[in-house]
Amino acid sequence: MASRKVTITLDEEQVRQIRTLVDADRAASASGFVQHAVGVALDDVAGWGAMLAQALDDTGGPMSPDERG
Repeated sequence: MASRKVTITLDEEQVRQIRTLVDADRAASASGFVQHAVGVALDDVAGWGAMLAQALDDTGGPMSPDERG
């Protein structure tokens, strides 16, 4: 899979914690840690989306405008 370098902004404490993990050999690199975290987050979002779609299908389809409030 191709990679692309991007700029992101993180809280200073998050950066410190990531560097601590890298220094303790619990993460290969800061970039690798962020790539893994993004992958986990994307899988989580996809999982919740699939679960919601299944729940809606099981209960009669998408919410109506009235149900959305």
